[in-house]
Amino acid sequence: MSKDLFMLMREQEVATDNFLPTKKEIKLTSAKFAEELVNSGDYDLEQIYSQALRLKESLTIVEAHLKKNLPQENFEAFGLKGTYRSGGNTLNYADDAIYVELKKDLDDRVELLKLAQKQVMFDAYGNEVPRVSVTPRKASLAISF
Repeated sequence: MSKDLFMLMREQEVATDNFLPTKKEIKLTSAKFAEELVNSGDYDLEQIYSQALRLKESLTIVEAHLKKNLPQENFEAFGLKGTYRSGGNTLNYADDAIYVELKKDLDDRVELLKLAQKQVMFDAYGNEVPRVSVTPRKASLAISF
């Protein structure tokens, strides 16, 4: 079944005019391909979506493994340029006692603000903890294999 989507995608790839399509062309043709799948009415969208996720998962693993095994040098292949950059350094803020104390105070305040959503709360200074506004999260679709 997942072979079906792969074959449809392969046909779409062959239909492109450019042997090495640009990123913009890939995005446009992919969007057009997806729109045609949706509009045709010939496919069960849940099944096609499931196949797309399986292919994506497979390609993500292959890409990560290949990337990990590439030599750390710049390269150019099939119209893509790979440039290695130094990862740089990250400051270890936790080494600073004042930072650690302030961070703990902020974390404690977050917990107080959470509790204040449910009941009236007062902080250590006798101030009423306000009920802060709430921003709704975007709905999502959870997928499990």
